[in-house]
Amino acid sequence: MTSYVLPPLAPAAAPVEGEAAVFPIRRVLCVGRNYAAHRREMGGDDRDPPFFFSKPADAVIPPGGAVPYPTRTANLHHEIELVVALGAGGRDVPPERALDLVYGYAVGVDLTRRDLQNAAKDKGQPWDAAKGFDASAPISPIRKWRGAPPQGRITLSVNGQMRQDAQVADMIWNVAEVISEASKLWTLAPGDLIFTGTPEGVGPIVAGDRVTGEVEGVGSLAFEVTP
Repeated sequence: MTSYVLPPLAPAAAPVEGEAAVFPIRRVLCVGRNYAAHRREMGGDDRDPPFFFSKPADAVIPPGGAVPYPTRTANLHHEIELVVALGAGGRDVPPERALDLVYGYAVGVDLTRRDLQNAAKDKGQPWDAAKGFDASAPISPIRKWRGAPPQGRITLSVNGQMRQDAQVADMIWNVAEVISEASKLWTLAPGDLIFTGTPEGVGPIVAGDRVTGEVEGVGSLAFEVTP
């Protein structure tokens, strides 16, 4: 029997709609600039291939959790995303088999310290502090899913004012292609989450703001930014 020098931490987990059991989170991968309008918004080129970054599993905040305004930033941004939850894994998975790995989908918000990200870009440094901080990945309950992935409306509002409004179908790289591309870089496994990118309209939020997001057919989430 393995013994530990410190008490082992409880694994990160997310709720599953209609289930008492929770979804264990192994790893969180994120796709950057997967909507053409957002790429232009952020100064990218529509022809760029997809790129990935990651967040720690404990960055995920389940529904109802408050999101504290993070330290060392004066420009915290929201990014609404469709999240893929994997129930199976693999390596070098072809796109035509990629959807077999899907357990379900959730609504997520990729919170970003935009000022730190911009500074890192200018210096050619990694984005970890800009993207992987505490409570930087609030998500809704996971909805179990079979068949074609969601294609409908994806929205985010701040204090009742619409900020982001697009269609999941507008993604440059669709869900199957995203999973396939990720599997060429990592061996995917059950418990992995993939944030699939955000549409245009990202912007700042401050302490006291109420953020609500929705993906048609998948669900919704809401959280308050606390001081």
